[in-house]
Amino acid sequence: MDPLSDVLSLLKPRNYLSAGLETGGDWAIQFPDQQAAIKCGAVVSGRCWLSVEGVPDAVRLDVGDCFLLPRGRPFRLASDLGLPTVDARTIFSPARTGGITVHNGGGDFLLVSSRFTLSGDHAGILLRMLPPIVHIRGESDHSALRWPVERMMQELRQRRPGGFLIVEHLAHMILIEALRLHMTAQGNVGWLFALTDRQIGAAIGAMHEDPAHGWTLQQLAERAGMSRSTFALRFKQTVGASPLDYLTRWRMMLAGDRLMHSGDPVSVIALALGYESESAFSTAFKRVMGCSPRQYSRREPDLTAQAEREAA
Repeated sequence: MDPLSDVLSLLKPRNYLSAGLETGGDWAIQFPDQQAAIKCGAVVSGRCWLSVEGVPDAVRLDVGDCFLLPRGRPFRLASDLGLPTVDARTIFSPARTGGITVHNGGGDFLLVSSRFTLSGDHAGILLRMLPPIVHIRGESDHSALRWPVERMMQELRQRRPGGFLIVEHLAHMILIEALRLHMTAQGNVGWLFALTDRQIGAAIGAMHEDPAHGWTLQQLAERAGMSRSTFALRFKQTVGASPLDYLTRWRMMLAGDRLMHSGDPVSVIALALGYESESAFSTAFKRVMGCSPRQYSRREPDLTAQAEREAA
């Protein structure tokens, strides 16, 4: 797999609700805390304002625009931010799953949206890369995002047999396409944005392809097609960590996932990730993860994920 697929596979994003919202006239809806879920939405028709708690500036959403709210904060959607708000819980029936909810007569604005939880133990590795609002404008070259949005709208309207599963897969497509488009943003630092750098991305890909290999700085520089010194500096500037620190962190994330889900003994995991001794692996694991491998394996998954989110 490629590095982005690797990370998302570890994070195990699960879509547990996709729905449409159709509004008309003047309207303003306040949405509650999303309980650590990632909110992903796309405007099919019309336009509105998006305001997120703790973010000073509102965002104007036009047709074709997509947004991600990675922090699960309360937010507001409105035709005019000066209008009094209606609580979303009075509009969306708890017993209703999916479909399209019509508010204030409908006809002027249509939004499709999904909510995701990250059930893996390392949510922070993605959330740290994302601002409270990720706004992706509906430009003409975003056709890869437009198709799943339009297809989701059709499925939500028609509610045909098998539609729930189709919508679930479409929601994952929209999430990944939105992340891909956000990755191209200029001036950001982190592994997510480094993947768009051909040379640095090649080095990251090599580490993900074979994390157990005893990679040296020289070997990684050769994969990137750069001198050792230039590569080390460029990697740190682009990713925000040194190449070998990144490698160690990735190994420990893989180890953490296996400790929580595989039942493999520590010695087997250590060997599989390139460590010649269990003690060397345990020392590295505690330095990166803050506890010993055995302590980590006894954690409750939800508490581990919560700690990662708080670190973000």
